[in-house]
Amino acid sequence: MTVNPYKSQPQKAFWKTAVAARHMADMQDLWTPLPLQKADRVATAGSCFAQHIGRNLALRGANYMDMEPAPPVFEDAAQARDWGYGVFSGRYGNIYTTRQLVQLFDEAHGNRTPVERVWQKGDRYFDALRPSVDPVGQDSPDTVIALREKHLAAVRAMFADLDLFVFTMGLTEGWEARADGTMYPMAPGTLAGSHDPDKYVFHNLRHAEILADMTGFRDRLLSVNPGARMLLTVSPVPLTATATQEHVLPATVYSKSVLRAVAGELAEDYDDITYFPSYEIISSHPMQGMFFNPDKRTVNQFGVDLVMQQFFSGPLAAEFSAAQVAAAPVDLICDEEKLEQALDRADAAR
Repeated sequence: MTVNPYKSQPQKAFWKTAVAARHMADMQDLWTPLPLQKADRVATAGSCFAQHIGRNLALRGANYMDMEPAPPVFEDAAQARDWGYGVFSGRYGNIYTTRQLVQLFDEAHGNRTPVERVWQKGDRYFDALRPSVDPVGQDSPDTVIALREKHLAAVRAMFADLDLFVFTMGLTEGWEARADGTMYPMAPGTLAGSHDPDKYVFHNLRHAEILADMTGFRDRLLSVNPGARMLLTVSPVPLTATATQEHVLPATVYSKSVLRAVAGELAEDYDDITYFPSYEIISSHPMQGMFFNPDKRTVNQFGVDLVMQQFFSGPLAAEFSAAQVAAAPVDLICDEEKLEQALDRADAAR
């Protein structure tokens, strides 16, 4: 007797019952929550959207790691965030690409030293690997390097001590040094430094490269922290601009599709890696684009709330009670927004 293999599938496997017959806010079982306890040490990194997960975990009582707390010189937390404090678990700014992540790990563990670590703007000096975290720069390259070494020590301790590493994959596009392949979070000349085609080249990472980056990172992480787990997400925020010859819309779809494919393969292949579908919750067509602001790019608070509702479901709902969430939303700290602002200033100066 022939048996339809779909007969045994649950309702979530069918579009009609799981999507078409439900309101977008009433979809269920979009993921299988990973085991997580309040005592587990959680660290975050990645693109802008990672800030939502980290902040909501912290508000709900998670053991959220802040390896570089703000010194008592700022007026409030908002001002400290402008200087890169309290944004992620380390003061590394946005880590948009998998190549940045691998290179940060290697540098923190003394296995690579970028040829160019300092950029200049006027008479001030900036950390080329995290130029956005210091709005005014330092008075000498030596000071920048000293501060970076302190930062790397904090990053090294974070990787050794965390139980769960939450990484939001943001971009495939990046700019790297021709001399040694160092990939920067921002194009040289955007916030500091200068764009020199003889020194820097655009690189749009492909699926095989990103997969190799992430499997390599996993191997590295487990070598210093055998019990570490990873939670991967893909940012739903489209590109501000593309350096390819494509229109920014297909360039965005390409970038997100590749990242989503890699994240899915990693979650299938490794028991210590979980994928959470924040990208699909915000960007898929059943949501009708209603979770984006009028710029059709940044995510509104309704979208963020829905993502968090789905994230804290199942056993996570009981472990991390929403009753503890009281603070008002905060603006995200995004390097890409600074790129857009720099482009606007350039247009205004013409």
